[in-house]
Amino acid sequence: MKMKRLPVRSSGGNYVVVAGAGAIRRASQEMSALGNFSSVHVVSSRKVWRALGKTIQRGLRLSIHNAIHLFDDAESAKNLRSVEQLARSLSRAGADRKSLLVAVGGGVVGDVAGFVAATYLRGIALVHIPTTLVAQVDSSIGGKTGVNLAEGKNLVGAFYPPRLVLTDPKVLLTLPHREYRSGLYEVVKYGIIADPELFAYLEGHMLALLRRDAKALAWVIARCIRIKAHVVGRDEHEGGLRHILNFGHTLGHALEAATRYRRFLHGEAIAWGMLAATLFGLATGRLREGEAMRMMRLIGSVGPVPSLAGIRAAQLRSILAGDKKARGGRVLWVLPRRVGKVEWGIDLPWTLVSRTFAELPRLSATAKS
Repeated sequence: MKMKRLPVRSSGGNYVVVAGAGAIRRASQEMSALGNFSSVHVVSSRKVWRALGKTIQRGLRLSIHNAIHLFDDAESAKNLRSVEQLARSLSRAGADRKSLLVAVGGGVVGDVAGFVAATYLRGIALVHIPTTLVAQVDSSIGGKTGVNLAEGKNLVGAFYPPRLVLTDPKVLLTLPHREYRSGLYEVVKYGIIADPELFAYLEGHMLALLRRDAKALAWVIARCIRIKAHVVGRDEHEGGLRHILNFGHTLGHALEAATRYRRFLHGEAIAWGMLAATLFGLATGRLREGEAMRMMRLIGSVGPVPSLAGIRAAQLRSILAGDKKARGGRVLWVLPRRVGKVEWGIDLPWTLVSRTFAELPRLSATAKS
C-alpha cells in the first residue's frame, strides 16, 4: 500500500491521516513535525501492547517505561472509572500541558484516551495509532471521544480532534478474525451511506477482504478515510450531514447497552442495526425491494453475528429514548433511500420498530438465502 496523506479539516486545527504499510515506522518522524513536547505518553490496552508494544516503541523511539499507560479495552470498561485511572496515571508520571498523548488501540482505546486528552489539564495534544479496522476507517477520524454510562453509550464525551493519525494496515494481521470481521460492517456502512462504487467493490471483493488481502484492504481503507474526512470536514459537530455516519448505530448502540456490552462486538451490533434500518426504509416506502436485498445480502456476506435471543423490543425502548441522538425523547433514525444515499432525522412509529425487531432474525435469514 503506497503511503497516503489524507487531510482532515477541523475547527480545532487541520490534521492528516498518514495511511499505508509502514506508517508506524514513520511515527517519530511524523510526530517531530508537530512540534516539541515535554514528554510522550502512550495509552493502550494490555492485549494490544503485548502484540504491538515493541513495534510501537521502535516507531516512537520511546524507552521510558512509566510513559506507557495500560487499561482494559473491553467495551464494558469504557467508562469514567477508566478515565480517572488514566488521568491519575498521567499525573503520577509527570504529564503536563506540553505533553503528547498517543492512543494505540481500537475504538475503545481511541475514545477513552481521546476523552482523557481532551480533559486532562483542560487538553493536551493527541495522536491516534488505530490498530483495528473499525478504528482505522472510522473512529480515529473526526474528533469524537467519549465513554458510556449505564444508561447508554457515549453519553459523556467531547469533540477533540487529534493532531495526527497513523494508520498502518499491517497491524490488522494481529487481530482475531471475529474482531476483524466486526470492522468490515463499518466498511459496508460507508458503501450504503455514501459510495455506490465502494458498495459494488465490496460485493465483488468480500472474500478477498475476509482473507485480509493487502491490495483490497488498501483500496477500502483509503476510500473510507476519504468519505469520513469529507463528512466531518463539512459537519464537525454533528449538526447535519454527520448524522449519516450513525446509520445502523441507533439500534446497534441500544443492543450493546441492553446486553451490557458483553454479547456483541461493536460492528456486530451495528450489523443488526443496519439490517433493521434497511427494513424500516423498505417498510416506509423509501427503499425499493431490490436495493434492500442487495444491502442485506452484503451485510450478511461478512459472516455470522450473535443472536438477538432474549432481547425484547420493550427493553430497548427506554435505551433508544435516552440515545444521544434522540431529541425530546423522540428517536431519530437514519434510513436508506438507495445504495449511496440515506436520510437522517426520521421519526418512526414504535409499532413499526417493535414489529420489525421481532421479525428481524427471520427476515434477515430470508435475505441471505
